[in-house]
Amino acid sequence: MQKALQTQKTVIVVGAGPAGLMAAEGICAAGHRVQVYDAKPSACRKFLLAGVGGMNITHSEAYPEFIQRYYEKADWLAKAIQPFDGEALRAWIHDLGVETFVGTSGRVFPKDMKAAPLLRNWLKRLRGSGVEFHMRHKMISLSANSLVFDHAGEQVTAQADAIVLAMGGASWPKLGSDGAWVPVLSEKGVTVAPLQSANCGFYSEWSEHLQTRFAGSPLKDVAFRFVFRNGQEVSKKGECIVTRDGMEGSLIYAFSKYLRDDIHAFGEASLLMDFLPQQSEAQTLKKLSNTKPKESLNKYLKRTLGISGVKIALLHESFPKDVLQTPDSLARCLKAVPVRFYKTKPIEEVISSAGGVSENSVDERLMLNAMPGVFCAGEMLDWEAPTGGYLLTACFATGQLAAKGVEEYLRS
Repeated sequence: MQKALQTQKTVIVVGAGPAGLMAAEGICAAGHRVQVYDAKPSACRKFLLAGVGGMNITHSEAYPEFIQRYYEKADWLAKAIQPFDGEALRAWIHDLGVETFVGTSGRVFPKDMKAAPLLRNWLKRLRGSGVEFHMRHKMISLSANSLVFDHAGEQVTAQADAIVLAMGGASWPKLGSDGAWVPVLSEKGVTVAPLQSANCGFYSEWSEHLQTRFAGSPLKDVAFRFVFRNGQEVSKKGECIVTRDGMEGSLIYAFSKYLRDDIHAFGEASLLMDFLPQQSEAQTLKKLSNTKPKESLNKYLKRTLGISGVKIALLHESFPKDVLQTPDSLARCLKAVPVRFYKTKPIEEVISSAGGVSENSVDERLMLNAMPGVFCAGEMLDWEAPTGGYLLTACFATGQLAAKGVEEYLRS
């Protein structure tokens, strides 16, 4: 016991979200004293809010496809995610006494679709293992082995042998992820890529007719296609919402990285909408050939193809009337309706953020090169992923990798 006490170190984890709690669990299991600090009154506030509509915890997709969801950061994150992928995460959840199931889209959910029972069991296990929590403590400064927090207007200093930072990005700042850590780390020589909106809606310029008649309308059974400047394409089916000033929803979120990057590079971005993804242009043309004299375009499209409402409004937004007069031209238009965007929705309103501590600022264990003994995990690292469980998986996995890094650092 004396030997164990002599080798036991104190580790501070800043941030009581999934990444921070996973790091705390791993470090505690290695025999060290762990103290978790968070600016909010309770843990995992963003995690709980995300679970209100059904807690999508991870994805059942096979690893080779799964890891590619992290875009150009796939190779970097592989060292974290490969040992703790979707299957490993499910097993960890089951060990907490929470059953999971795979939905029709391949997404994985707790059996009761709620985040609260999982979090409750997890916090109970953490506290039972000795993890200590200090809530309402906001970090205001940092050094290699100490931190200063603001707690109820007073400064509190805490010492540690190692530190894990898991303070999230900048989306949903009311829940704790406000990006206030950026200047703190930048002053220490850490390279931080600008935080920006991810999994977000976009602003477009609609006519007054579309704004007043169709704002809030769901756009269902469509496919979006994004064409890169080199000619490569990405296409996905799904649905979203046409808002008064643009688009929101899962399908547009899936294209947010591509659209955002084009807006930053060229001032605008566009994609093509296919209103009939289940049929080819030739099949569409065949149905359009069945027409009646003096029939309005709206009635014609509804009768022959079942297209009405917001889809017709978007068709008129994109094409002049004379282009829609012949079946050949109309069929082509219905399969490739262009829509342009000029700005992302504000980072405060979006699901997640891109940017953060850059890959070259940390070593393979996620320790800051500029601050030995200080590790980073979760969304404050410079990566992004689409919705579907990929975000949470990477947060859990990088938290676990940081814990292993702390263990190795303290041992050495």
